[in-house]
Amino acid sequence: MSRSTRRGTLALLALVLALVGAALVIAWRFDRDMKQALTRAAEGSVLLQTRCGPIEYQEAGRGVPLLAVHGSGGGHDQGMAFAGNLAQHGIRVIAMSRFGYLRTPMPANASAAAQADAHVCLLDALGIDRATVMGGSAGAPSALQMAIRHPDRVSALVLLVPLAYKPATLASSAPPLPPWVESAMMRLIGSDFLFWAASHALRDQVIKIVLATPPELLTTASAQERARVQAMLDGILPVSARAEGLRSDTAAGKHLAPAPLASIKTPTLVISARDDRYGTYASAQYTAGQIAGAKFISFEQGGHTWVGHDDEVRAQIVKLIVPPDRP
Repeated sequence: MSRSTRRGTLALLALVLALVGAALVIAWRFDRDMKQALTRAAEGSVLLQTRCGPIEYQEAGRGVPLLAVHGSGGGHDQGMAFAGNLAQHGIRVIAMSRFGYLRTPMPANASAAAQADAHVCLLDALGIDRATVMGGSAGAPSALQMAIRHPDRVSALVLLVPLAYKPATLASSAPPLPPWVESAMMRLIGSDFLFWAASHALRDQVIKIVLATPPELLTTASAQERARVQAMLDGILPVSARAEGLRSDTAAGKHLAPAPLASIKTPTLVISARDDRYGTYASAQYTAGQIAGAKFISFEQGGHTWVGHDDEVRAQIVKLIVPPDRP
């Protein structure tokens, strides 16, 4: 073997060893992160048998009941990650997993109306007569339906960056997702590894597309806000345990229908940001305008994760639902 051939062979061997080493490190990190994600998703989880079937939930705090209805890619863990701190204000937080998320199964009828009825079943099983219902993002349709179908069970309504109907005659606040982007998103939610790899290698793009938040907002945000958004991203894993719900939400978002919003009489708070890349601003503004007495809080910037406004959002929710004479 010539010297040049030997050098080439050694170089190739070194490359192969480097690739194998890199693959082993990636596999180790993925396995570690998935174990952490599975542990996080199970923390505090209770699977409760109700007359509408099994529903997963967790609780925190005592006081005024608040049912936290999570958005796409969530579960009871996402709901509690946002609403859990409200327990410090005399609020009993009940965070549940919607149809097709984590341990709540997907029924034959997964409509927003059916999910709203299941919310009531959960309250019944917990012995709760009335509660504030907070629907975030894709959790908003069932929260709205609960206020419409079961007004006696809803003491207040909060719609946070809501997926909601607006007439086609009203201008959209964000362009629709291009087909290739939607296709890429569906691929990501079909694989824990693909989602994990993308969230590490293409973090800004995933924040922009999946969290619908301009990533440049995080460059000037506080360390606390950056950590909150990163936790939201990490909290989507294990995406395989949420994929059925995600697909259902994606399909439902394409067929939003008008609802009798004028029939809602409960105190209502609607919140969105103009630069939300999912375009919730226009539909949130319309929804608030159709509900008598609803308060609409708008931000010029913040994206779908309301970057820079988390403390204000929580304060407004507390102001809505906690009696003023209560500490």
